[in-house]
Amino acid sequence: MRVLLVEDEPRAAHVLAKGLRERAYAVDVAVDGHAAIEQVATNDYDALILDVMLPRRDGFDVCRSVRQSGNTVPILMLTARDAVDARIEGLDSGADDYLVKPFDFGELLARLRALIRRGRQPLLPERIVLGPLVLDTRARLATIASRELALTAKEYALLEYLVRRAGDVVSRGDIAEHVWDEHYDPLSNVVDVYIQRLRRKLEPVGAGGLIRTRRGEGYQVVA
Repeated sequence: MRVLLVEDEPRAAHVLAKGLRERAYAVDVAVDGHAAIEQVATNDYDALILDVMLPRRDGFDVCRSVRQSGNTVPILMLTARDAVDARIEGLDSGADDYLVKPFDFGELLARLRALIRRGRQPLLPERIVLGPLVLDTRARLATIASRELALTAKEYALLEYLVRRAGDVVSRGDIAEHVWDEHYDPLSNVVDVYIQRLRRKLEPVGAGGLIRTRRGEGYQVVA
């Protein structure tokens, strides 16, 4: 899942982005409202974490602009302002949820998972079963016949995205859009490299054929 974090305070942005990446999210960071609007217009995000107090254009303005463009990306607003009128303004601007600083990182993760689940149709489950493969999207764990796969955060993110699109032929560009961040090099073969890593970990547990290559099109997960 790819997330845009809009936070102008460098330390806070670093800590939040690091924590999210450790939990298999691809994270882009915008440091002001104008940059946020440009990035949302350019990229396909699964969620937007938006601070209210931003330079150039504040979070309320960003939220209104995103919604006026027709974009329905789930938006979680962050602010140190806990007044009721501020929360009302945020929700009326188009935000889906609101979290007041300081907050527990675990709560942010839970709210983010809930928004992403609700922001997609059909509703995304916390436990995904595909044949012998089971994904616990909350714990970020994958098991085959009850045997846990030792996956890195990026390997897990790639596997989850493909499994959520099970049956679809998913292009390399689509994978990169949702599993990697803005630093992805479209000329690299990093997607293919990670697919091979996944296959090497799936083969010993009898699931080497789970991910199929569709030549010239991309990849497809089949049960």
